[in-house]
Amino acid sequence: MNMNPHNIKLVAVDMDGTFARSDYTYDIHRFNAIFSRMKEVGCAFVVASGNQYYQLRSLFPDHHNEMSFVAENGALVKDKDTFIFSADIPKESIQSVLELCKNNPEIQNVMCGRNSAYCERGTVSKEFFELTNIYYHKLTWVDDFSQVEDQILKFAPTVPVEKTEYYCDLFREKLAGSLVPTSSGHGSVDLIVPGCHKAAGLEKLVQRWGITPEQCVAFGDGGNDLEMLAYCGRGYAMDNAPDAVKAVADEVCPSNDQDGVLVTLDRLFPLM
Repeated sequence: MNMNPHNIKLVAVDMDGTFARSDYTYDIHRFNAIFSRMKEVGCAFVVASGNQYYQLRSLFPDHHNEMSFVAENGALVKDKDTFIFSADIPKESIQSVLELCKNNPEIQNVMCGRNSAYCERGTVSKEFFELTNIYYHKLTWVDDFSQVEDQILKFAPTVPVEKTEYYCDLFREKLAGSLVPTSSGHGSVDLIVPGCHKAAGLEKLVQRWGITPEQCVAFGDGGNDLEMLAYCGRGYAMDNAPDAVKAVADEVCPSNDQDGVLVTLDRLFPLM
């Protein structure tokens, strides 16, 4: 089915492994041309990622005020200039996570707040902090997570790659539904408020703008994109995505390193 560009009202893109190439660049010139064609036909561009809002915004210095963001896996939603939603994890759930991580010291935990993300001194290395800083532009060292005064959106623990499934099961069991694990693979896990995922974030924008899920297109490559790919009228899995993600998508497009999102958007929003 050929989607008429005038019928597409929202395009949502995951960032890592989807929109961004492996070296974290994208073809800015090509994107700018597509973005202006999208604006002409009244289609919104939404970045939907597990990453921090401030980090995502920094990738689009010329346009971030004209686009919307579903950041932190749906825990923070921004419609152009306006924050319209942010999760707020209850104190008891925060305490449960901190205890679980203390009992399993190989978990390297990042606490993600509305104002900043946080790493705890003595539990993670300087190298880990610097690596995390790539995805969380606002990142602060603290002596003790429990002393942080901020609205906590999610946790982003890193576990040994080969034990990703084991830890997802452990989080599921020990947190008993107060927070749920979602993994983008490679040892990265997000602990999020139940029902708070990328599709739920998109739905808030869809309702706010008076459009329908059928008018939405999404691109993704990981387990945390499944709900979004299923929710949108057209879901594209990247060629580099695992089979489980491709199975949920309507179509497979070229990989992130082949600029698959831009190749597809060029086709969906051709030069008139």
